[in-house]
Amino acid sequence: MNTSVVNTGRMLWAALRMLLVLTVVTGIVYPLVVTGIGQAAFHDHANGSMVEVDGREVGSALIGQSWNLPGTDKPDPTWFQGRPSHSGYDPLATGSSQLGASDPTLVKDVKAAKKQVAEFNGISESRVPADAVTGSASAIDPDISTAYADVQVKRVAEANGLTVAQVEELVEDHTRGRTLGFLDQPRVNVLELNIALKELAGT
Repeated sequence: MNTSVVNTGRMLWAALRMLLVLTVVTGIVYPLVVTGIGQAAFHDHANGSMVEVDGREVGSALIGQSWNLPGTDKPDPTWFQGRPSHSGYDPLATGSSQLGASDPTLVKDVKAAKKQVAEFNGISESRVPADAVTGSASAIDPDISTAYADVQVKRVAEANGLTVAQVEELVEDHTRGRTLGFLDQPRVNVLELNIALKELAGT
């Protein structure tokens, strides 16, 4: 038999064996190992950080959601409101509006949003924090700044028949500090805060 044919056959057989080995390692073994580690060490995160109330899933701690009055696009004064979302908090349509800071459309929308937030919370427009009128890069940010939570305290307290001090303490209890002590800013998860608010108000 021709030597070149034999060598070619050996190389093809070696390549096929390598393909099979890599397929098993990277397509089966590696995914199973990573999944196992995720389930064992980070079970909550690996399963979407779902939040349950009375045995029923009410959302994910990683995904923002609407807190509007049922069947409307008007914010419900009973609840703390999250950051605005141009995608309607759809996790399958994440992404920013792609409008630049000087874009006339964005400037107009931000001014209108600032006025609405100020009126809704009974504060001056100068007190409206940036995250109250601008969406996040993902459009589904589940957290708000402590400044945005603070300007909502009075309105939420009145709507739920609670004292301002009670709601302020609730916000403080649910405020997360900087990641590793220096990354990000202190923040509040809106879903977790509203669940605690519901319990406190007894609704």
